[in-house]
Amino acid sequence: MTLWRKVARAAAVFLVGSVASARAADLDLFFPVPVDGALAKSMTGLIKEFNDSHPGTKVTPVFTGSYDDTLLKTRAAIKAGKPPGVVIMSANFLTDLAIEREIAPLDDLIQAGGSTPEAFMNQFFPALHPNAIVDRKVYGVPFHNSTPLLYYNVEQFKEAGLDPDKPPRTWEELTTAARKLTKREGDRVTRWGVTLPSSYDYAGWILEALTMSNGGRWYNEEYGGEVYYDAPSTLGALTFWSDLVHKAKVHPAGEQKGPAVTASFMAGQSAMMILSTGSLTFIRENAKFPFRVAFVPMNVRQAVPIGGASLVQPTGLSPDMRKDSWTLIQWLTSPEVSGRWSRITGYFAPNRAAYDLPDMKAFLEKNPDAKIAVDQLANAKPWFATYRTVPVRKAIEDEIQAVLSGKRQPKEALVAAQKAADAIMRPYVEDTALHLPGAE
Repeated sequence: MTLWRKVARAAAVFLVGSVASARAADLDLFFPVPVDGALAKSMTGLIKEFNDSHPGTKVTPVFTGSYDDTLLKTRAAIKAGKPPGVVIMSANFLTDLAIEREIAPLDDLIQAGGSTPEAFMNQFFPALHPNAIVDRKVYGVPFHNSTPLLYYNVEQFKEAGLDPDKPPRTWEELTTAARKLTKREGDRVTRWGVTLPSSYDYAGWILEALTMSNGGRWYNEEYGGEVYYDAPSTLGALTFWSDLVHKAKVHPAGEQKGPAVTASFMAGQSAMMILSTGSLTFIRENAKFPFRVAFVPMNVRQAVPIGGASLVQPTGLSPDMRKDSWTLIQWLTSPEVSGRWSRITGYFAPNRAAYDLPDMKAFLEKNPDAKIAVDQLANAKPWFATYRTVPVRKAIEDEIQAVLSGKRQPKEALVAAQKAADAIMRPYVEDTALHLPGAE
């Protein structure tokens, strides 16, 4: 071998090694949890398992805080030209991200693997499809998903003369039970009958659930520029929530943050709460009393919105990074890993085949409460998703908090929320209207 060939071969080996090393070190997974949480530790273990079984790819989990924080950090990384390889993104942000071309459709990767988008999505519960498919393209793969559930304290039900085998099914029954469960010492409430979270990101989801159960639609699922905040069904839902606070006086006034609602329930200071199934494992492992979960009570029909997150690919990834990213996405959403993550977290497994596995069957037999969210999927609807989802959502959440604090009446609050949301969405509405066939 000539000296030149030896040098060239050495250079090639070095280059291949450098490229492999760069690829192995350059795939970040943005995960919306705090750095020190139990889920962060579980995800770290899961990613180590992936890295050990895929020596050509190294994934680094980056813990990014709340869903809203994760959206901001993802957009900042894209703008800086350093997008993460995969993001666990709130499922209701996908429409906005697709409109802004900040995430890539996955159809080409699905087809390169010998499948079709329709067959690929058929792995997942149908209720999840609308929040993963935008303009007939697959933009997200469901990863961990939720529905709101009614949690209730069995001992406190019995103490109040209520049958824990017959949780409230309707709004009227919920109010009646909450009256019996609320305890007072003079003017001081020592136990609330029911508490619903009303902090940002939670308030809109809960009111959406109440609106759906009142027979309404929260937004236009086919178009990113239309919400129905001032519709009669939404007014009925917010009035019901307001009445729990101000008329029945079975629910605390003012903003109720999600962690505080959980803490109140765990301390026995709230007998019932409506919260995500994503809290189920934490409550099961830490509650000092027997509890159960049930469908969200209805007025007109049983219906709840989907919640949780999907896996997405930001735009700007190299072809090699897209392939590595796709390998990770497929692994995380496989039946085995999907089922395991469900058992760890309390979120239901989006991949339907997870429930056919022996480990999952044994888990559900031991923990039948974990099946309630899955059963509720028969009545589940898409999660609110529009152009500029966060500010459009905040427009109504500000008003919800004002109503629960006694500063606004439901009707005026919803009219104000609709006006603010319409103003936020106007650029998208005007842009799409200008491109309608025949428009000038």
